[in-house]
Amino acid sequence: MARLSTPAKGKSMTTKPVQGALIDVDGVLHVDGTPIPGTAEALNRLRAEGVPYRLLTNTTMRTRAALGDLLRGMGCDVSDDEIITAASATASYIRKTYPETGCYLLVAGNVADEFSDVQLTDDLGAGVVVIGGAGREFTFDRLNHAFRLLLNGARLVAMHKDYYWRTADGLSLDAGAFITGLELASGQESLVVGKPSREFFEAGYASLGLAPEDVVMVGDSVMHDLAPAMALGSVGALVRTGIFMEADLQRYPVDVVLDSFVGVPDYILSSRP
Repeated sequence: MARLSTPAKGKSMTTKPVQGALIDVDGVLHVDGTPIPGTAEALNRLRAEGVPYRLLTNTTMRTRAALGDLLRGMGCDVSDDEIITAASATASYIRKTYPETGCYLLVAGNVADEFSDVQLTDDLGAGVVVIGGAGREFTFDRLNHAFRLLLNGARLVAMHKDYYWRTADGLSLDAGAFITGLELASGQESLVVGKPSREFFEAGYASLGLAPEDVVMVGDSVMHDLAPAMALGSVGALVRTGIFMEADLQRYPVDVVLDSFVGVPDYILSSRP
């Protein structure tokens, strides 16, 4: 059983029964495609115990289908419909908000497939710039092109604004570092679709059919996973994997700290009468 820590800064743990879970993926279930030991068994135990969950992730490197395939390959019992990604949410937002507008997409990985019915363009006439997770595609030329589009009046939309994430060889810069630079240079603030936006969490609650106060949010980031969910009334469970740092506990009080996702089923079940 994973060790359970007391809440940061003396914040009391909730005593209300947890009915469902929103679960981050990168750094919680796997790191750069390598499963964190015991997570598949823990996730499958939630299913066996009748605890509904949704995977609410800022992942922008893979489509929902590709992420589902990855997780099932790790032994996780999960369907694509239980995965809500920042990339898919952003594609939906663009289709709804900018249906006739050219979109310049700067993202690593294969998530361009989520934008199959969006008018993608590299032309200077693009009316919206969409930025996803950072990778080798983030060259000077591509970032400078995005900057010039913004100066030309295009709107800046971010799938997320994470500043770093954990890869197989350590912490690496993520899109937030580049988005902040573009904001400062262009004088334009980005609209963030994924975590920590309220709307992204509300999509998770709606998919579960549960009120925020009946849900635990499990993540490795205090800023982007736990703080926004707790502000909406959810329980915040921080895992000591992924990008977790001990200093995080001094920045924001959370409800519970677990060594890893392995401890989540016991925590949820123990919250119930």
